[in-house]
Amino acid sequence: MSLRESFAQHKKKYPVGAVVLFLLLGGTYYYRSRSSAPKYISAAAKRGDIHASFQATGTINPLTTVPVGSYVSGTVLYIFADFNTRVQSGQVLAQLDPAIYEAQVTTARGNLQNAKANLVTLQANVGVDQANLAKTQANVKYQQATAKRSQDLFASGIVSSDANELTQSTLGQAVADVNSAAAALEQARAQLAQASSQVVSMEGALRQAETNLKYTTIVSPIDGTVVARSIDVGQSVAASLQAPNVFTIAQDLKRMQVYAKTDESDTGSIQIGTVVSFQVDAFPTEQFHGRVSAVRLNAYSVQNVVTYDTIIDFDNPDEKLRPGETAYVTIPTGNATNVVLIPNTALTFTSDMPRAQLQALYKQYNISREASTTHLGGWQVVWKLGPDKKPLPLAVQGGITDFNNTQLLKGDLHEGDVLITGQQGGSTAPSGQQRPPTFGGGGGPR
Repeated sequence: MSLRESFAQHKKKYPVGAVVLFLLLGGTYYYRSRSSAPKYISAAAKRGDIHASFQATGTINPLTTVPVGSYVSGTVLYIFADFNTRVQSGQVLAQLDPAIYEAQVTTARGNLQNAKANLVTLQANVGVDQANLAKTQANVKYQQATAKRSQDLFASGIVSSDANELTQSTLGQAVADVNSAAAALEQARAQLAQASSQVVSMEGALRQAETNLKYTTIVSPIDGTVVARSIDVGQSVAASLQAPNVFTIAQDLKRMQVYAKTDESDTGSIQIGTVVSFQVDAFPTEQFHGRVSAVRLNAYSVQNVVTYDTIIDFDNPDEKLRPGETAYVTIPTGNATNVVLIPNTALTFTSDMPRAQLQALYKQYNISREASTTHLGGWQVVWKLGPDKKPLPLAVQGGITDFNNTQLLKGDLHEGDVLITGQQGGSTAPSGQQRPPTFGGGGGPR
């Protein structure tokens, strides 16, 4: 073959190679373009029922718990009740050593007797002073009559002036005696009043001593069950500053309460009378029921979270549940039937489109700034797959949620519409590199 013929054959092969190279490059570019295009994960809006609730942790408590204290100090002699003992009102729970208080009662009684005896003596003295006053008053009257007669005789010249002056002097002494007797009587009366007050004081001291003696016997104030005992035989109980708690009695373990710790964000949806369910670790397969009776106003902060106690009343006829157990409470907050349900993952999906493109879409589909940024008034944006598989924004207003789906209140969303819940790849992904999948969370409007 000549050189010219060989060159002609190679010249025919060059266009074929160029076409093949072009196809390879085009295929690679197309593949990379397809791989960088976003792939959406979606879920359809469905119609159904939704039951909203939230969970809280609480503690089981008796309906009424009464701490029994000791009003007086002393040494414990006897204990007549222990943990779980059922007691009646007035039943003796413990006995303190009464010796010192019996001695105080004896002393108080002796002091009262002395005060009463002193009172009797002073009452007699008052009688004597009253008689003495009456005697001096009668003497004054006599001396007054004598002085008048002497004055008349002196005026008639029958008696001398010396005799008349003596009579007048005697009258003055009689008046002084009356004043002295009256003062003595007043003093006796004051002493009598003081003695009467002393008797009353001693009677009070005796009653106090008797009361202290009575308090050495510790009794139950109510019918119930002893759930705590903090004393032992031989222990000294000191009640100098405050009454120490020696027993704790639960009034009725057949009717109890759960104190559920509820976040401030949940209290607005709690309705008094709502039937709730709860479980305890002791019976993990059983579910118990109660009714909300109150949301207490005494807020307290736990790790910067404001919390309230929601009180749940329930019956415990078999006394299966015990004070102090942890309860895991589910509190219903709403129900809706035959409504369009939005998957919560769709509510939290965010598109990675460029800002200018997003704003243009929001304007085109009349999406307000509040719905797209602040969720004001419960409005927010979900993304719907259009007929051409392109994402379209929709403004929706959510209602109650069960943390999987949220009730649709308002918005141009219909049953069967396909909503984007996640994305793989995207417009901002580098050429030849796939974007990792992103999914919406399980939250949503509550």
